[in-house]
Amino acid sequence: MAGHIQDRWYKTITGPDGTKHRVKSERYGTGKRYRARYVGPDGTEKSQSFPDKQKRLAERWLAKTQADMDGGRYVDPKAGRTTFRQYAERWLTDHGGDENTGFSMESQLRLHAFPYIGSRPLDSFRPEHIRGWLSQLKAAGVVGSYARVIYSNVRSVLSAAVDDGLLVKNPCSARSVKAPEVDPKRVVPWLAERVFAVRDALPKRYQATVDVGAGCGLRQGEIFGMAVDALDFDTDTVHVVQQLKLSRSKPVFAPPKGGKLRDVPLPAPVADALRAHMELFPPVEITLPWKTRTGPLVTKRLIFTAPMGNHIWRAMFNTYEWKPALAAAGVIPEPREGDKYAPAREHGMHALRHFYASVLLDAGENIKALADYLGHSDPGLTLKVYAHLMPSSQQRTRKAVAAVYGTA
Repeated sequence: MAGHIQDRWYKTITGPDGTKHRVKSERYGTGKRYRARYVGPDGTEKSQSFPDKQKRLAERWLAKTQADMDGGRYVDPKAGRTTFRQYAERWLTDHGGDENTGFSMESQLRLHAFPYIGSRPLDSFRPEHIRGWLSQLKAAGVVGSYARVIYSNVRSVLSAAVDDGLLVKNPCSARSVKAPEVDPKRVVPWLAERVFAVRDALPKRYQATVDVGAGCGLRQGEIFGMAVDALDFDTDTVHVVQQLKLSRSKPVFAPPKGGKLRDVPLPAPVADALRAHMELFPPVEITLPWKTRTGPLVTKRLIFTAPMGNHIWRAMFNTYEWKPALAAAGVIPEPREGDKYAPAREHGMHALRHFYASVLLDAGENIKALADYLGHSDPGLTLKVYAHLMPSSQQRTRKAVAAVYGTA
């Protein structure tokens, strides 16, 4: 057995004749009697105390500790008493992820994990604690994809704690722990009539944003961050190389989502709309940090800007320009006086990308090309989202036969 058991109520002394005697110590009858002592993997001595009449329990504990060290399951008792919040806050500062992602994770953990499991010591976590926390989240109305993201963050923290030897195994890995369910929703693309109705309802300086979204499939941040040098009218191409986004609430220029730069075909009607827009609203030089709020300053001639010559703030645009246009086009109801517009998450500018994808698939474009144009890193994701929009073999058969008969 590694280490040894110390009896703190007795001590051994050597008499004048050299004989050893066991006598009561000054601690006799006070405190815990037995102390199990061992040397941990880090080379330092560690111990655990046990009360009177529990020497066998101390011996079993010491034997288990040795077995855990031999089997790679050992957790330092002091380190294991670190709380989830203490460890998570340290992990967030050095996990090496993107600053903006880290800020989002910190906010989600602070709001939805720390109040429930933040004070729990890491070595006390069991699957039941995760199940209980998920039930509390659901009761608080945190469900769907957002709940799954929060759960994924907690799981990542606990996995890191396992790697660092503060936790034997991740309780999220238990079969009894189920990640929050996400109800699959089929994309229902807008019809062309709706696209043009919303376009016409927007102020003139923003109408061409619809052309770029519906005709090139760009994301909202990529549209707002599109600079003059991204347009190549000679080759009818849009070079998607940056977006306008927020870094800890401060606007910055950054690469497109996932860092995926791409070239997208520029259809003639969209090119004409952009030329007309730049004649009415000349591009403006905007200087912002690159990638993070403390990044180097870069200057871009943006095609779309706000009336006062500044960049477009997404939240302001969505509230004061996009939603009124949706209401005017009959997509959402007009609010009563004094009320806010109804939530319209499924009818944000992302709906223009869905329209773009549906048009290309209906025209016979392949998934690989569509994934490239949309900036998806994996065509499998594109297929998962848009497979139901692809013409079926029956539809292709009908069209092929009809085309033959039409030329006969």
